[in-house]
Formats: sequence, C-alpha cells, structure tokens
Amino acid sequence: MATQTIKMPDIGEGIAEVELVAWHVQVGDVVAEDHILADVMTDKATVEIPSHVAGKVISLDAAVGQVVAVGTEIIHIEVFDAASNGLPRPEVPTTNPAFVPVFDSAVGSTSVDHGGLKSAPQGSRSASVPSPKLVSAPSPVRPEPVEGHPGGKPIAAPAVRRRAWELGIDLSTASGTGPAGRIMQSDLDACALHSGANNGNATAEQRYALRTAEEVIPVIGLRRKIAQKMQEAKRRIPHFTYVEEIDVTELEDLRVRLNTQYGATRGRLTLLPFLMRAMVLALRDHPEVNARFDDEANQLTRFAAVHLGLATQTPGGLMVPVIRHAETLDLWAAAAAVLRTSEAARSGKAAREELSGSTITLTSLGALGGIVSTPVINHPEVAIVGTNRIVERPMIKGGLVVARKLMNLSSSFDHRVVDGMHAAEFIQQMRGLLECPGTLLVD
Repeated sequence: MATQTIKMPDIGEGIAEVELVAWHVQVGDVVAEDHILADVMTDKATVEIPSHVAGKVISLDAAVGQVVAVGTEIIHIEVFDAASNGLPRPEVPTTNPAFVPVFDSAVGSTSVDHGGLKSAPQGSRSASVPSPKLVSAPSPVRPEPVEGHPGGKPIAAPAVRRRAWELGIDLSTASGTGPAGRIMQSDLDACALHSGANNGNATAEQRYALRTAEEVIPVIGLRRKIAQKMQEAKRRIPHFTYVEEIDVTELEDLRVRLNTQYGATRGRLTLLPFLMRAMVLALRDHPEVNARFDDEANQLTRFAAVHLGLATQTPGGLMVPVIRHAETLDLWAAAAAVLRTSEAARSGKAAREELSGSTITLTSLGALGGIVSTPVINHPEVAIVGTNRIVERPMIKGGLVVARKLMNLSSSFDHRVVDGMHAAEFIQQMRGLLECPGTLLVD
C-alpha cells in the first residue's frame, strides 16, 4: 500500500503562501478522489483543497491558522489498492455523493468554521493509526439531537459561539442537531426559549451565580485578515471624521411612493441606492475623494469610474464586496447590485475580483447605526461614508415646530490628501442631493 503526499498547490496570481483556515478531515478518515480536504485563504478569498487520490488519512502536517508556503507537505494519505487489508478502493458515487465536506448550511461551504474543526495531532505514520471511518454527507432528514458533548469541545461556528456568549448560553449544555452534533442557530433559539421559560422560577442564587468560564478563540482566517487590514489602515492613514445631520423626510416619502408604485415590478428600494446615487453625483465635482493613495510611491490615483465598496457583515466577519461602475446604475439597478453583492459575500460565493479594487466605500449598520460613528478607511482608499440610524425629532421649519426624520452621515477621510474643506464640501453636496431627492432622478 503506497503513501501519497499532498503538497500545498500553487493557487496562481503569484501567491507564495496561504493560511490554512480549516481541515475537513482527521487522521483515520477515508476519503475519495475530489473530496475536499482543507480550506486555505489568500487575502479574502477562500480556496478549497481537494484530494486527487482515494485512501485513508494518516497524518495532517499543518495546523489550522498556520501560514503555509506553496509546495509544503500538508497531508499524507495511504492509497488503497485491491490487496490492502481487503478494503476496496472508494469510488465517487454519481448521485447523492457520500464523500462531501460537512458544513454549516447557515454559513455556506466556503465559509470558515474555526470553532468546530480541529487539526489532528501530527502523529507518526505507523500501524497505530486509528481504524478508518467514512466521512459522510449529512442526511437530508433532520438528525436526532446529540445530547451533550462528552469529553470534547462543543462544535459550533464562530457566529454561533458569539451569539451564545451574548445570550449567556454555555455551549457545553446545548444539544447540537447539526452534523456530528454541531450546534446550530436553531439550537441556541431552543436554549434561549428554555432559559426564558425558567427565568421566572430561577432563584436569586441562580440569577447572580458566579461565572468563571473562559473560551480562547484563535484569531485566524478571515478574522485575522480583517484585524491586519484594520491595523494597517489606522497605522498608515491619519483619519479625520466629519459628521453632518441630514433631513431625510422628503427622501423617505419619495422612497415609500416609489416602492408603492414600482415595488412589485422593479423591486423594492432601501436607503442605500439613494446614498449611492448621491455619492456618484457628488464625486463628479470632488474627484480627490474617489481615489487611492500609494503612500510608498507617494502617488495619488483619481478615478473617473466609481467602484463602490459596500461594507457587509458576514458570518465570518466584515467583508467589502465591490459594485463596479456604480456611476452607470439607476436606483433600481443599484438596489439589485447591493442585493447581489451582499448575498455573494454572506454566502461565501464572492469571487476574488469581487472583493478588491474599490475606490470609495459606503458602510451602514441600518437601525443599529447609532447617533455617530468613526468608520475606518478601507486602505488604500482615501474616504469612507457611513450612515447612522434615522430618528424622528421635532424641528423648527417655517417658524413652526414639526416632526422631521433626521439622519447623520459620519464619514472619514485621509488627511494627507483630502483637506477638511474639500471633505466638508463633498458631504454638503451629498446633503443637498439627499434633502432634495428629486435631483437624484434627473441628474
């Protein structure tokens, strides 16, 4: 029986090293050809590494979170043949394949699960390797809950772990209904409901019990890329933030009327398409804001095209998919582009080219936007426009106190290349367009 060594393949585009962010197999697993062995990350793109042989995994030679150079040995597989202990060579079924990676359907096959996937210890390739076990796809029928997680760490995606922490739920007490006992969002809902039902009967001792649990979560994969990019942006760019209040009463009235008249045929409009159009129009007069600054070459590149980065929260962390040539889009085309790019980012299906090349970024937390924020510039851009939540407040208009819908724009600029006056003029022009929204449709 031969041993096959699988090395980190050349991803292309001149990439010399990648980060290993997840193993989909463990020592002792039996895999078929084309079975996904691991996920690696380059910049913000996740790439799957398949097996080109069928056999049994006898060692994993790289750990999750490790930066691996192209050509490095990452896994050894004992290749099956007809005489290998009577075990047949696994075949890939033509329908309903049994050899597929197990993943959290709420996140997507290309997302990174740091919480439940562990790299097996790097052991010797000897006869003491555990007996083979098949890696099977989850059944379409909802499995019975797995009670507890004896002797091991609960299996859950980072988004599930974060929500459990926010809800005060101990994952070791949760029953996982996902593949291999993985804890899903629905399991947290059940725990929260059960906890809520018992809160009324909880004693004071239970409600104020001392808690000492700790959880160490490695910062790897997309989360590490985000951390590095934010650190680089704050280290390299002298930020300054400019905040302006905008009366969006007329804009909201127009949006409601357009949705009533055209929502069924053209799609519904959120606030984002109006903001995108206002940015595009204001950038015509302020090209210094739609730019990228190479601080090593001391060179500023201004763009006529508006390649708009849209900050999007995903299960794995913050990503910035790019809407290219936003200057060519009307309100409904912009709305469709927002939906398409944000869904691609959240599902992990965004292509590499869809995550780079932006010239200016728009960020919004919607109803969670707060009163004011200080957004971090998406390096090497020189500006980012952020929206805060809409609130209704009394205002004096024409000598009368009236209720108006108000929203702040909190935007940051690179003070090395954007002067405060130019930044203020840019935001004031956006304000004028948004407070007189008819101009967005005719210009």
